[in-house]
Amino acid sequence: MLLFLLLSLQDAAGPVAAPAKAPVAAAPKPTPEPPRFSECMDLATGDPSAGQAAAMKWRLEGGGMLARQCLGVAYANQQRWASAAGAFAEAAHDAELAKDNRAANYWQQSGNAWLAAGDPAKARSALDAALSAGTLEGLAVGEAHLDRARALVAAGDLDSARSDLDSALLDAPKDPLGWLLSATLARRTNDLKRASKDIAEALRLAADDASVHLEAGNIAAAAGDEADARTSWARAVELDPGGPVAETARKALAQFGATEK
Repeated sequence: MLLFLLLSLQDAAGPVAAPAKAPVAAAPKPTPEPPRFSECMDLATGDPSAGQAAAMKWRLEGGGMLARQCLGVAYANQQRWASAAGAFAEAAHDAELAKDNRAANYWQQSGNAWLAAGDPAKARSALDAALSAGTLEGLAVGEAHLDRARALVAAGDLDSARSDLDSALLDAPKDPLGWLLSATLARRTNDLKRASKDIAEALRLAADDASVHLEAGNIAAAAGDEADARTSWARAVELDPGGPVAETARKALAQFGATEK
């Protein structure tokens, strides 16, 4: 029964299923952006359709990479992920031509959007470009490695994904998503000692995250600890009673003969 359960939950809360991160503005240049950029970004986040129109108009008027960045954010806030990825890639090309260090940030945003669009191959290409630029720093480096790990898992390259996740944990140690995905990958590769260690850190950083408790239950089940598995899944249901995480946790509980509803 445990084997069937683990197979059915293998990808639950896994690296590829992680939600896309909200687009953020790239690191600023030493000189401030023009007021039109702030106006466009306000529209792109508050009224994405209007932001799209404003960005396209600005782009035609020579707005360059900033107009394309704004367009990407407007598309992303409409969940038009492929269009957003293309706009961020165009911004990256413009930045490269201008020898502007924000090219790496734009490539990273493009890669994240491709992940949300369900195209891990294009995501990996964009994230390779972001990391190879050598201009990302600190948390941004960790997030890029984290996103590339998700793309690599989708492509079945688990060894390379592990390398990227380990790098992400060094550069972004306070991001619970990194620890969650690392724990999930460790479980999938039958490294239950590493999985238990990493999920404990994810729980420390995000004790109220239902996805973390779902994975904690998966790991406990893999280790044969049905009591802890039930406790963790029940907590996931409690934290996200109407969401997809709770639905998955309820199925797991049902397979263990629990009466959670």
